[in-house]
Amino acid sequence: MPNLILPPASRFATLMVASCNVLNLAQPGRHFYDGQDPYSQNEFERKVGWLGERFRVLNADVLAVQEVWDELALRAAVARSGLQYSTVSVPGAENGPGQVGAQGTPRVGLVTRLKVESLQSITDFPAAAVVQVPGIGPHTRFERPPLLATLRMKHGQEVAVITAHLKSKRPKYLQDASGRSIEDTEDPTVQAVGSLRSLIMRGGEALALRLKVVELLHRTRLPLIVMGDLNDGPHSVTTQLIAATSQVAYDKGARDNALFSAWDVMGEAALRRDVAFSHIHQGYPEVLDQVLVSEEFVATSRAAIGDVRRVEVFNDHLFEGRDRSRSDHGFVRALLRLRLPELG
Repeated sequence: MPNLILPPASRFATLMVASCNVLNLAQPGRHFYDGQDPYSQNEFERKVGWLGERFRVLNADVLAVQEVWDELALRAAVARSGLQYSTVSVPGAENGPGQVGAQGTPRVGLVTRLKVESLQSITDFPAAAVVQVPGIGPHTRFERPPLLATLRMKHGQEVAVITAHLKSKRPKYLQDASGRSIEDTEDPTVQAVGSLRSLIMRGGEALALRLKVVELLHRTRLPLIVMGDLNDGPHSVTTQLIAATSQVAYDKGARDNALFSAWDVMGEAALRRDVAFSHIHQGYPEVLDQVLVSEEFVATSRAAIGDVRRVEVFNDHLFEGRDRSRSDHGFVRALLRLRLPELG
């Protein structure tokens, strides 16, 4: 019998991750925003059916989701995908005895088939990130707390993942105790101050997230992935507050503190820029939904233990008209690789 020559074992394990802003995912009949009707049962069925099909196509190992009001609704959408996930979690949006879902603002969540070693919401700012907002006072907490997870891949490698949804650019107006605006929102000056409030709040959130990123990179040395709707572009001031990629151009030693846009460090870069937008605002395409990675995924880094193979945006539905059963954001998916431990 001839000797069989086996092909060499793969030196890498793959990790598929995706960020999905699901646009106000809530249970039928549940009030979530003033001026918006709750979903009817038929609307809810259309929404979770549409999301389930999107999740099926993405087929990611890790889904970072934003804008979830009810964890039960996310569980329904995941079930529609037909895929098997061991964890579906949206801290702060749980449903059950004494738990009525998210209040005030929707929450972020995590769906994964990897083993979850730890999972925690990041709620309060460190003192250095507290900012003063005109007319409001100190901004000390995330409106939508980021979710930090430590996940273990099948071959044993641990990876840290942060799901984030930062303050939007929508003007922040002063409100009374019942949530009604006490400002003239048609006044251009009021609108400008409202936009400044939102910028300051988003800046404080970005700085607080940056401090957490630095802590993780120094304390754990785990490969880190930050995903979500950052409500600003990859090279904006707020995103760079989180990533500090621009510092690398002046100081190569800053790599171990930086995050890198998966688009910019992708090994196969063809077709990346003309399809990169994930949101359309007043006719203008924007990249708000991002995947940022630590230097362990940057192939040119001496600290690399993997790379970014491919990044895609699933955004065809943005041209299908406004319908709240669909998301108003494209879903971003990245195929990452991590090196397997040496055999024998």
